[in-house]
Amino acid sequence: MSDGILQGVKDKALPVLAVVALIILGWYALSVALNWAQVSERLVKDGGAPGVADIVKGTWSMERPVLPSPDQVAVEFAKTTFGVKVTAKKSLVYHATVTASATLVSFALGALLGILLAIGIVHVQTLDRSLMPWVIASQTVPILAIAPMIIVVLGNIGITGLVPKSIISMYLCFFPVTIGMVKGLRSPDPMELDLMRSYNASQAQVFWKLRLPASVPFLFASLKVAVAISLTGAIVGELPTGASAGLGARLLSGSYYGQTVQIWSALFMAAILGATLVYGIGGIERLVLGRAGQSASARS
Repeated sequence: MSDGILQGVKDKALPVLAVVALIILGWYALSVALNWAQVSERLVKDGGAPGVADIVKGTWSMERPVLPSPDQVAVEFAKTTFGVKVTAKKSLVYHATVTASATLVSFALGALLGILLAIGIVHVQTLDRSLMPWVIASQTVPILAIAPMIIVVLGNIGITGLVPKSIISMYLCFFPVTIGMVKGLRSPDPMELDLMRSYNASQAQVFWKLRLPASVPFLFASLKVAVAISLTGAIVGELPTGASAGLGARLLSGSYYGQTVQIWSALFMAAILGATLVYGIGGIERLVLGRAGQSASARS
């Protein structure tokens, strides 16, 4: 049995490792191509006659490369994650904590708003016809156009810091929850609804005993999308606020000073944070569906 488990792990791991290896090789090659001109020009100005090996080596060790090599990003990531105190301004853990706090607040607000809107849309026909088109249309407005307005309006009434970032992020993440919950609340079979009505069930009883349980798998699928979008919104919200902390602020400071290695290490931290949040929602999903006697893989 253990041999079968090991074989299954190998079958799953080998394709992933192969893809990762190809990405790393392509990354190294692309960093050589993009940094070649600068390195060769610098070496010629230094009075040498550089060979191909010298130029290739130089493309992977530039202080401010156009595209840093994977090892440069890995070294910077390790240094700013494990080599400094967690509370230090240069710590990626510190910046990730700041961004995560805004992400979780906005995710909670967006999920609550999305669920309430979905309940209203499903149960009130007027809201279905009038509100649903506006919910969809709201996502056609770029967040970069809305973010400065939110910051200015809230700043004029003395609200700064976490709240503006959370509202900007909430604007993005409520949409998938609304759409998913509307689909989930409408997922029960018409015969099931007719059976509930034949027992003279009230609208509240139909909601709690039929519609809500049927919508749970759809809700968690939407929450996974929403938490990832919420992280993106939190990072975007940090850019126009001039924040001094957070992954968005780290990206912005890196772009100001041409520190591309810093930018890439912050991007990797954002990716790790996003994956952690999504897997966290997945863990809660398995727990809830397991208690309800359902399987996460058996969603309708």
